[in-house]
Amino acid sequence: MKNRLTDVSAAIRLSRAAIRNIHENLFWAFIYNAVCIPLAIGLYGIEMKPAYGAAAMAMSSFCVCMNALRLNLVKIHDASHDKKIKPKNTKEEKTMTKTVKIEGMMCGMCEAHICDTIRKTVPSAKKVAASHSKGEASFLTESSIDEQVLKAAISETGYTCLSVESVPYEKKGLFRH
Repeated sequence: MKNRLTDVSAAIRLSRAAIRNIHENLFWAFIYNAVCIPLAIGLYGIEMKPAYGAAAMAMSSFCVCMNALRLNLVKIHDASHDKKIKPKNTKEEKTMTKTVKIEGMMCGMCEAHICDTIRKTVPSAKKVAASHSKGEASFLTESSIDEQVLKAAISETGYTCLSVESVPYEKKGLFRH
């Protein structure tokens, strides 16, 4: 490594290869120990001499070292195997808070009825809430809606829709009831 800016990406490639190598070594060590330890204590009905166990442990260490030496083969300045960064979606959808002024709501059942009507009329509606004391219902949507259809649906349920307002969504845009 020198003091060039491209050495940063080379260091990242080398560190990723080292982490991958560590994971491989841990995997094979786990498999080796899961098989050889029961074999060494005679669980399979085969008795192993201590000299064979020592040779097996030496072989395990040898394999781990050989696998680690593969890091010398990593081409740290070759960017062909890097993950490509996908461009962000340029189409930006903004979430809008829709507030519907409604006349005729008197209780919690009226609120529930209005919320159900909004959910049926606007399938993309989220966080639908209504308040009979304020005389309004609010919901979030990412798509444009036909306000005339919404007004007609509310009118069919027996309430009077006075207006539909749209504002960009803010966390405090919806009221709680």
